[in-house]
Amino acid sequence: MERCSWCGTDPIYIKYHDEEWGVPVHDERKHFEFLVLESAQAGLSWITILRKRENYRKAYDNFAPEKVALYSEEKINELLENQGIIRNRRKIEASVNNAQMFLKIQEEFGSFDNYIWKFVDYNPIVNHWESLSEVPASSELSDRVSKDLKRRGFKFLGSIIVYSHLQATGIINDHITGCFRHKQLIDEK
Repeated sequence: MERCSWCGTDPIYIKYHDEEWGVPVHDERKHFEFLVLESAQAGLSWITILRKRENYRKAYDNFAPEKVALYSEEKINELLENQGIIRNRRKIEASVNNAQMFLKIQEEFGSFDNYIWKFVDYNPIVNHWESLSEVPASSELSDRVSKDLKRRGFKFLGSIIVYSHLQATGIINDHITGCFRHKQLIDEK
């Protein structure tokens, strides 16, 4: 069975690739979780974040944006002491800010899901890359979404991080064509 080569042989990476990456997400907490994790990942490898994911779930109240939005300076300092997550003040502060902005989007659009999927008319973009080298780090779509999120007050969500979000949440199917998940995700649509 062929997979996208980026997941290598690490069981955590394989499980993530096979079960989550590229699967269309319509769950608010899952969207928020990926936004937090992807912004935490900036400058690091995704496997580092996946290995810390359970620690993040505990530290971030299971990614409940309404709770994270209320984090105080005391809670931010507590997170900075938590060795189970990435202890970067700017990233942690951005996650609290982004929770607040996430709630504003929910209020305006009914859900973050409505907001983000509207960019693709509620239909995943299916790319047909034959090799990993063809997969871009960003796109015109991620540029537009990132620009809009920044305009709305989000932080630490540039075009590359947003592109990762679009891939992870199935808004873009970037599995290579030889990967067994590429066709499965098209068929599941």
